[in-house]
Amino acid sequence: MAGITDVNGKVRAGNGLGGKTTIVSVGVGGGAISQAQLDGIVQGITSGASLVNSNAKTDAFTVAAVGAFEAGVTTSAKLALQGTGTPNTADAGEYFAAATVAIDATFTD
Repeated sequence: MAGITDVNGKVRAGNGLGGKTTIVSVGVGGGAISQAQLDGIVQGITSGASLVNSNAKTDAFTVAAVGAFEAGVTTSAKLALQGTGTPNTADAGEYFAAATVAIDATFTD
């Protein structure tokens, strides 16, 4: 694990990514993802808007990174999400129409 120097100059163990970072795979039902679809998924994840359960609000996240992606070719993209909650993986289309989300890994400090 990397050493992190905090504001007081003390080094402590940590991942350097923040309190909690979740790596997820996103897709659109197995087909190629367009740029507009990826943009919509990112917007849904960052706003916490619920498309499936309109009366519920899901946890919102900051998208810290997007893995390798080629619009119209890539069928699954990796996102690094920062936030204290847990992404909704149960409801397909929760963040964007036909979007699927799977958690690959979670890192906490």
